[in-house]
Amino acid sequence: MNTHFLSNAPEALATGALALLGFVRRQPSHGYDIYRQLTQSPELRPVWRMKQSRLYALLARLEEAGLLTATSEPSDGRPPRKVFHLTEAGAVAFAEWLTQPVAQPRDIRLEFMLKLYFALQDGGETAARLVERQRAVCAGWLVDKESAADAPFARAVTAYRRAHVRAIGEWLDELQP
Repeated sequence: MNTHFLSNAPEALATGALALLGFVRRQPSHGYDIYRQLTQSPELRPVWRMKQSRLYALLARLEEAGLLTATSEPSDGRPPRKVFHLTEAGAVAFAEWLTQPVAQPRDIRLEFMLKLYFALQDGGETAARLVERQRAVCAGWLVDKESAADAPFARAVTAYRRAHVRAIGEWLDELQP
């Protein structure tokens, strides 16, 4: 399996690509179905937007990496559509991605939210495990932000980061059942 693009790509690419696996894990889908779910879902629209061309490029890369396979499906008077199926390697990659906490506070807004979206589809146990793991990582962020800064601007930045991380922690606490 070639996952080179996942490990060396920018975080947003890896997140977007791996999150797309969540749309085909329960049932095979063609690209436009996935695109409609992204653009028409009142839950996902405020969190994640993707151009259709980018979606198709990521699906092709996931197929290239062996995380998806595609079959051709006839379409009335149009070229055949590619229907994407999750491979065993894709299922493993998605499951690993789903339960891993994000590494940086800035990743909460997109990556963690996408993980939470799919974890809640799996039910309370998966979501609770994700939230608990994220809470532990968040506690470490607070420790990292405790250093004292000398310059006024540096103190302001440190105070902002501490407040941001505390707010994330409080929000994660609210997610616990």
